[in-house]
Amino acid sequence: MKNLIGNTWRDSKDGKTINVIDPATNKIIDTVPASTEEDVIECVNEAVKAQKIWEKVPIHERGNILMRFKDLVYENREELAQILCAETGKPITEARAEIANVQIAIPAFVEAAKHLYGNVIPAGTEQGQENTIQMTIYQPVGVIAAIIPFNFPVDLFDQKVPSSLIMGNAVIIKPSSSNPLTLTKLTFLLRKAGIPEGVVQIIHGSGATVGKYLSSNKNVNLISLTGSTKAGMDTMETASKNLSHVMLELGGNDAFILHEDGDVAKAVEEVVWGRLYNTGQVCCASKRFLIHSKVKDEFIKKLIERIQKIRLGDPKDDNTELGCLISEQAAIEVERQVNETISSGAKLIYGGHRNGAFYEPTIITDCTKDMAVMKDMEIFGPVISICPYDDLNEAVEIANSSVFGLCGNIFTENMNTAFKIAEKLECGGVVINGASFYRSFEMPFGGWKHSGIGNEGVMTTLKEVSHIKTIVLKNILK
Repeated sequence: MKNLIGNTWRDSKDGKTINVIDPATNKIIDTVPASTEEDVIECVNEAVKAQKIWEKVPIHERGNILMRFKDLVYENREELAQILCAETGKPITEARAEIANVQIAIPAFVEAAKHLYGNVIPAGTEQGQENTIQMTIYQPVGVIAAIIPFNFPVDLFDQKVPSSLIMGNAVIIKPSSSNPLTLTKLTFLLRKAGIPEGVVQIIHGSGATVGKYLSSNKNVNLISLTGSTKAGMDTMETASKNLSHVMLELGGNDAFILHEDGDVAKAVEEVVWGRLYNTGQVCCASKRFLIHSKVKDEFIKKLIERIQKIRLGDPKDDNTELGCLISEQAAIEVERQVNETISSGAKLIYGGHRNGAFYEPTIITDCTKDMAVMKDMEIFGPVISICPYDDLNEAVEIANSSVFGLCGNIFTENMNTAFKIAEKLECGGVVINGASFYRSFEMPFGGWKHSGIGNEGVMTTLKEVSHIKTIVLKNILK
């Protein structure tokens, strides 16, 4: 596949390419351009020109185009799901679910934009302003670079691209070089739906090069990045030289607290959902399992029994429940982190084996609060690290000891306890009696500390991708 720059699908200026690998088979599926700085500059220049025209298109017309895109995605849903499954290694059932989310996201952002009303500050609200009315309106930021990760490329496309387009921005999509094919197909469908040339473009390449070129370009007004904390920090540093806006959704090491009065059976089911979905490659997955000592043995016993029922295998098989990681290198890194944790004194009680890009569900227990895995080591794979506790204040202390602050959760039958802990946890979202892996399109989603800046979601994104302007009718009533 190729870059879309302006109205042309093309290779990079120097002709270099990147192989896209099926991680389950280690076979090459396709190639994409390894774009140059010259490619990026041309792409940004096209976006600048096109955005000035696009912002003049009424919101209802922009919305109609996006709704046509939604219908095209539905018509091509199985092809898109098969591409996503092949290039990512996630089970085909999960790929279909992710493609289906386009049907939720598009109408939500379109309707929200139609009802994003400004405010009026009436005359006389303060002394001296008796004859003056003030009102606010929203206007597009301009050119937005949407830097999208490998783990949920379509879901993050859904969050970043439609919201930016409906508000009159031009968008440059920079997908992960590991699995860029589905997003390239979605970009093609956006153009087919009627998005004008230059308003939406896609450019391929590594984050270290193309991402940096986009972040450093003075004509890129906002960089919306979901990725690692290091990538976010590098992007923020680069963008700061032009005072470009940033939205950063970064790493996480979410704490999962199961208190002594929590429902163990329900907690086990939520572990399977909240830790093993997408083979554990989820930023807001529960990763540090703080289990009360009184229920630890019961929890582990039921967890092993449940995990043994999970069907591992070929991601393309409809019966597969757990696929592989994005690459063999990613699985090797998970293996290294597990071995490091065991060397620190933890005990491996289940799993721990790797086969290429496949890494089986793994349980490590007897972790202590001083271990890296209980602080800042984010294991991006199907690993359940268990740390027992006796006092709930200790559990909160461990949970808050990380530099990350994306999400968290608490299992307890006592709602007073639940809300008290939810208030104490230093993170952007807390789930009561469920895993922290929870994200609706409506809710604000963003992290504290090293987990990010800004919030995505229907409630918040439209304002994040807009400038607010105040218009003053001075002495209009005089």
